Amino acid sequence: MNKLHNQDPLHGITLKTIVTQLVEKYGWETMASRIKINCFAKDPSINSTLKFLRKTPWARKKVEELYLSTSWAEAKENPYKKSKP
Repeated sequence: MNKLHNQDPLHGITLKTIVTQLVEKYGWETMASRIKINCFAKDPSINSTLKFLRKTPWARKKVEELYLSTSWAEAKENPYKKSKP
């Protein structure tokens, strides 16, 4: 029997991991300039950002899109990112 593989590139990656890695790579100020969300600009924290993103689908989508479009230096940081041929 064939196993079904999940086609979601974010499968298995938590929202907390996504936000944490983006903040480590870009910092809050750059995040705020890339995505116009107050929780990035005013008194930012991982917890407040996670709370907001879980309640706001359009904002979460923008953050996930940024994560997927970010090129990661090491494959182990984001093993789900497909490498370019």
